[in-house]
Amino acid sequence: MESPGPELTRKRVISLIVSAVIIVVLFSTRTCRRQESEETEVAVPDTAALVISPYDSIFKAYADSMFDWKLLAAIAYVESKFDTSSVSNRGAFGLMQVMPSTYSHMVSRLGVDSDSVTTSLNVYAAVQQLSDMNEQFSFINPSERINYILASYNSGHGHIFDAMRIARKNGINRYVWTNIEDVILTMSDEEVYSDSVCLFGCFKGTETLQFVRKVRRKYQEYCELDTI
Repeated sequence: MESPGPELTRKRVISLIVSAVIIVVLFSTRTCRRQESEETEVAVPDTAALVISPYDSIFKAYADSMFDWKLLAAIAYVESKFDTSSVSNRGAFGLMQVMPSTYSHMVSRLGVDSDSVTTSLNVYAAVQQLSDMNEQFSFINPSERINYILASYNSGHGHIFDAMRIARKNGINRYVWTNIEDVILTMSDEEVYSDSVCLFGCFKGTETLQFVRKVRRKYQEYCELDTI
């Protein structure tokens, strides 16, 4: 048998080289596609993120360690059901149902004309009001304090401080909200609101107590949804 000539050997070498190149190209292409797929997966938005309202981005912008954005959303839901055009019979308006005088005072801190009315400023004014109340009740444990803040947001802090003074006079622990709830329920009785320690008069606080409970319940609901 004759041994393969130079031409045959050259063809085999070329064939092997071509085969090797094809294998390398196929491997490189598959690797690139896998990397592109992985990058695409990383870039996919988190569709599981909690969505509560069309105003979530505003709530998140003004949230802080004391007032979680979901708490702000809960207040807005209870106050207006997320209706930015809502106006109460007392004149409170917007998403957070802010009183006009409170709105004017709070937005002036930004150097903004109080005639400028936006949903963002409405939330800003509400958060500033909540922050002021947080300072006023800073001597109360944070877990209890939020109840005092919410009640004050609804009724004004004067009645809540009245309830605390009445509680102290009667030897009741005024730093526990459930105790204050019981006192508030008595503050429409003349015998109670005519006391000298009660500076802001008669207070029919049932609505305020319901407001606190509704906000706390809605906030808990949002927090549970956020863990799913």
